[in-house]
Amino acid sequence: MMKEPGDSQTIELFPYDDPRPAAERTRKVEYGQPIRRPSRAGRLFLGLGALIILSGAVGFGAWRHYQADAAVMATAEQIRDFVPTVQTADVRASPPTMSVTWPASTLAFTAAEIYARATGYILTRNVDIGSRVKKGDLLVELAVPEQVDQISQNEATLNQYQAAVNQAQANLKLAQVTWDRDRPLVNQGWATQQQGTIDVQTLKADDAAVSVARANVAAQEKLLATLHQNRDYALVKAPFDGVITRRNVSVGDLVQANANTGTDMFTLMNEDVLRIQLYVPQDQAFGVAPGVEAILRVPEMPDREFPGKVTRIADALLPGTRTLLTEVDVPNPDHALTAGVYCTVELKIPRKIPSLIVPAAAIVFNSKGLNVWVVEDGVARMHRVTEARDFGTTVDVSTGVRDGDQVILNPPVDLTEGHKVKVQPAPPSQLS
Repeated sequence: MMKEPGDSQTIELFPYDDPRPAAERTRKVEYGQPIRRPSRAGRLFLGLGALIILSGAVGFGAWRHYQADAAVMATAEQIRDFVPTVQTADVRASPPTMSVTWPASTLAFTAAEIYARATGYILTRNVDIGSRVKKGDLLVELAVPEQVDQISQNEATLNQYQAAVNQAQANLKLAQVTWDRDRPLVNQGWATQQQGTIDVQTLKADDAAVSVARANVAAQEKLLATLHQNRDYALVKAPFDGVITRRNVSVGDLVQANANTGTDMFTLMNEDVLRIQLYVPQDQAFGVAPGVEAILRVPEMPDREFPGKVTRIADALLPGTRTLLTEVDVPNPDHALTAGVYCTVELKIPRKIPSLIVPAAAIVFNSKGLNVWVVEDGVARMHRVTEARDFGTTVDVSTGVRDGDQVILNPPVDLTEGHKVKVQPAPPSQLS
């Protein structure tokens, strides 16, 4: 078949045994175009160029690796020699007293339920809820007519006994006169011995009769005193100064004097002094004693504080809660407070164990527990601390630091033991 110009043909540029792939040893050219095979010098130049390019690439890679390694070493050296600036605060000794606050309720210093000691109908009622009374004021008068009748009857009986005493005394006097007259006659023999014996025994009998009559009078007087006392129970009086906080009876009501089912008429409270009961935890109870100062606050009276003192404490902690029952007395002369008010009580408890105050921002918690970083001679040292009490912004610690130590606030996470630091005091806002 004849080839014409424009047709292509495949020619080999390199010998058949050349190691290059067939695609590189052959080339398609147009039919009739002159064939130019690469010379040996060209092939050599081409190989040399490839070698130069390869060497340059290897050198560039080595140079880049050296640069990266140098940068890493420089960064490590910079980190090792870097001196961070840290904010510090001084460790302060705790004050001699610690202030602790608990919620509580006010109680009346003295409170009594007023019951009737006599049975009867209420004749008059002189007080109501909110009435302030003094000791001895009449609260209620009961109508007890049967007791009046009993008193009248027993007074008449007493008069009879007193008349019997008079009669017995008259008989005794007569017997004494008779014996005084007969005694000389008996001694002289003008009267018989029997008459003398009768006179003596009559005198003794009349003397005994006088004693019996007087005993009857005394017993009747005791009975009348009891009746008068029961009559006085019909006049219900205030046992102490206070205010009536509850009333359960009205005029005309029947009240019972039975010990088990007696009528509860009033509740009387003395609010001149208020009593507050607190349960102090064990870790603070060892400093509580009578005389410790207290401050009572009421949310509805934010501008006023009521001072008081601890007056009574239990001698033992409650085993179930490990708390100490403590009573605080708060004077209330103007009756600004009433019983049953919710309040908070702050106690100024003397410290039995000294402690130190550390800002909460300096505390670091890790696998070893609670720690702080302390600046010593320009380097950071980690100290383990023992927490006594957490106040939120500050922490009381008992061991691990000393008064005046400088602790680092918000220490960097990469801070290491013995690392040099530059100290910058923290602003006052971070120390409160």
